[in-house]
Amino acid sequence: MKLHSIWEPYPELATELGEVTKLIEGSIQMRNKEVETVLKDVFNKGGKMLRPAYTLLFSTFGSEHDAKRAQAVAASIELLHTATLIHDDIIDDSPKRRGQETIQSRYGKNAAVYAGDYLFTVSFRLLAQYAKSNQQFEINTKGMERILMGELDQMRLYHHTDMTIRQYLTQISGKTAQLFALSCYAGALEGGLTEKRARIAYHIGSHMGMAFQILDDILDYTISSEEFGKPVLEDVRQGIYTAPLIFAMRKNRRALLPLLEKKEQMTEEEAKKVRQLVIESDGIIEAKRLAEKYTEKSLKKILSLPDTKEKEIIYQLTKQLLSRKS
Repeated sequence: MKLHSIWEPYPELATELGEVTKLIEGSIQMRNKEVETVLKDVFNKGGKMLRPAYTLLFSTFGSEHDAKRAQAVAASIELLHTATLIHDDIIDDSPKRRGQETIQSRYGKNAAVYAGDYLFTVSFRLLAQYAKSNQQFEINTKGMERILMGELDQMRLYHHTDMTIRQYLTQISGKTAQLFALSCYAGALEGGLTEKRARIAYHIGSHMGMAFQILDDILDYTISSEEFGKPVLEDVRQGIYTAPLIFAMRKNRRALLPLLEKKEQMTEEEAKKVRQLVIESDGIIEAKRLAEKYTEKSLKKILSLPDTKEKEIIYQLTKQLLSRKS
């Protein structure tokens, strides 16, 4: 299993992430071997493993750090994350994820629903086997509830041309930021930090997740599908309006509104016109400013952590992630 190149400067962390992936792979055992193979392949050729990495790093700050237990909690977090992505792909009818064909595209929506549900059960099974207390169940359950609320907020606001930045931020605070917050918080508690100190980790993850999602939404307007690993401008066609567009609507509503009112019937050329108008109306610039505010909040809180090599990794990694261009 080859990890993403982002981990090359951190060989010890890369080794632990390799163990997390092995634990996930060993925990996925299905009667449908074809879908089982695809699920394992998702993890072996998947994303950056950011969330489990933060779980591992934050678990080192407490006096009760246990490597195996931290790896299990990290694996549980990554399973939750992947399950939500599979369900997202079903809702969005996405043909690709990270440059690969999605499960729903390859096997159909029914198989994808069951595959996603199965990963949820594996996640909680790992917690039952390894977590030191039932507290982790409560944390993950509440986290999943907030993630679901974010998804429902997004659904409620489909094609809502009067959507505000406040509504957008509320939406992504559940949809994306919650899982980053959960990753940091669960690791901190598993390592033995007090609730008060673990809340610092929670806020670091939350601010980081907000900036990460805003940057992700900016990329939808600035790079190609091949670079992004999934179709771009699909959100606009489906009525999912993000920070760049919302800011642009403030300045150029008259030009954008007729295009948005076409909804799913929007052509590729019209979508490109939306992109052009967003850029010309400073939607990208304003969104970047917003992402920078959350980045600064996250980095400032990281500086308050105890001085350890893990703190330095967290700071450098977060700074790198939140200044990415692709």
